[in-house]
Amino acid sequence: MKLGKQIMKILNRTYEADAMIEKQMGRYDLQFKTDAIGRPVLLFLGEFNEQGMIKGDRFVRRIVTDAEGKVIKDHWDNKGAA
Repeated sequence: MKLGKQIMKILNRTYEADAMIEKQMGRYDLQFKTDAIGRPVLLFLGEFNEQGMIKGDRFVRRIVTDAEGKVIKDHWDNKGAA
C-alpha cells in the first residue's frame, strides 16, 4: 500500500510532541506517534478492531537532517502488516 496525497497532507502537519494521535480519513483509521518536534514518525493505517488495535499496515518515517537542522531527506517506509 502506498500513502496517498490526502494521507500525506495529514502527515505533513505538526502535532503535539511525543504523542499518539488517532484520526480517520475516509474508510481508513490512522494512528501515529510524533517525535519531540511534533512530526509524525510512526504510522498505523487500516481499521480498528475490537481491542482498539489497527489491523492494516505499519509505516516508519525516515528524516535525515544536516548539522543546522535542515531536512535533507524525508520519506516513509512500509514495514509490512500491523
